[in-house]
Amino acid sequence: MRRRVAALVLALGASVTLVACGTPQPPVNGRLPDPPASAPALTRVAARVDVVGPRGAMNQANREQALQATAAQGKAELLKRQVAAMAAFGDVDLYAGNDARLLVDGPATFAAMFAAIERSRQQIVLESYIIEDADVSQQLADLLLRRRAQGVEVAILYDAVGSLGTQDAYFERMRQGGIAVCAFNPVNPLKRARYHKITHRDHRKILVVDGEIGFTGGINISAVYSSGSSGFGGRASSFPPRGSARASGSDGKDKDEAPDKGWRDTMIQVRGPATKALHTLFREVWAQQRCEGTVAAIEPPPGPAPGRHLMRVIPSSPQDTQNRIYTLLIGSIRAAQRSVYLTMAYFAPGQDMVDALCEAAQRGVDVQLILPSRSDFAPVMHAGRAHYERLLKAGVRIHELQDAVLHAKTAVIDGVVSTVGSSNMDWRSFVHNNEVNAVVLGDDFGDAMTRMFERDRAVSEPIELRRWQDRGVWQRGKEFFSRMFEQWW
Repeated sequence: MRRRVAALVLALGASVTLVACGTPQPPVNGRLPDPPASAPALTRVAARVDVVGPRGAMNQANREQALQATAAQGKAELLKRQVAAMAAFGDVDLYAGNDARLLVDGPATFAAMFAAIERSRQQIVLESYIIEDADVSQQLADLLLRRRAQGVEVAILYDAVGSLGTQDAYFERMRQGGIAVCAFNPVNPLKRARYHKITHRDHRKILVVDGEIGFTGGINISAVYSSGSSGFGGRASSFPPRGSARASGSDGKDKDEAPDKGWRDTMIQVRGPATKALHTLFREVWAQQRCEGTVAAIEPPPGPAPGRHLMRVIPSSPQDTQNRIYTLLIGSIRAAQRSVYLTMAYFAPGQDMVDALCEAAQRGVDVQLILPSRSDFAPVMHAGRAHYERLLKAGVRIHELQDAVLHAKTAVIDGVVSTVGSSNMDWRSFVHNNEVNAVVLGDDFGDAMTRMFERDRAVSEPIELRRWQDRGVWQRGKEFFSRMFEQWW
């Protein structure tokens, strides 16, 4: 992992020398829209969103029905207010009739992904920032080669910087076995145009099998996930909500280094119309990168809706005029009435986001953050800590996860907006990377997310304002320096 960090720092350093120095463009240009003053009528909400179900695009009546079914889970007024806040930033594309399930930590995630691959009949597409030449990756390669030999189409897209430590022989073996393999933005300038754009990285994690089952979230194909985190112990656990969603899985002291005590991360498994959105994103990037060969479009099998979850799939890239993941988060926080629970691996959020969190806490919203106590890239952690004192004074409760490296990027807001994805709350994710987050609306999935948050909080240490104000000069210096470069980390 340190080799990858060093390689990334070198690559970024080279990029800085090739481009004019300056502050990156903010993820949102212009004034943020005001949150809705009250929850609008359901008919008005339905008129401002697009909804796709198992049978295609829905008309107004069916959109109202889909929203009403989600609102009936509970907290209807909060749900309508939150959807209205999303619509204030532009188009809202929703997918109805999905089955969404939480996967907690690596063991549960790899088990579910490998099981889906084993059952594949037509096509497997995999996109990952890191594909590491380790035991789990070798098992994956063996499985993919076996499925390819049995006639299944397989395409793999990996980030050239994220996977810099992986030997070419690993990927070449799969190519020789008939698997289509493509590197995103190769580091070698002879292998790509527009070398100054090396800061543009593909940080997404997507697996789609047969267009039927999809996975996304924060987990790379890496050995660091082979054991579960301390809070979940690598064993299968469940948080069955009132609906069908499930989850399965496994001190303010300065602990910069990332010890081998497991990594805490989260993925989401999806069946239903939202899976097609993930598949489309893969095909778009494959075409943009001019990867060899084509990835065929594939329709999910006909039949009844796999579940009842209403979802969004939100991509982002540096080409966006505004970052849709950022607008989702800041809009939902600004509209929050009851609770904001964020679990974030890399937290260097910028002034607008800190303002939104503080203002929510000051108006009585229960705002709680679970952040890392140790990190594989300490500068971001210190940049985030530079905001602690203001957040704590505003009433935000901060907890630092102990005995595991936090890599999850999740949020549940008002119990009705849940997001699991690849995007961190930092400028690298918001401005420079390809990212994707899955959003599930409704109280049922929000209940599972809240209990997962509470489980993580139980193995975290609360940060108290008075004790934090007594931290040493060395710690304050690291925070000051790191925050200076917050928009570059």
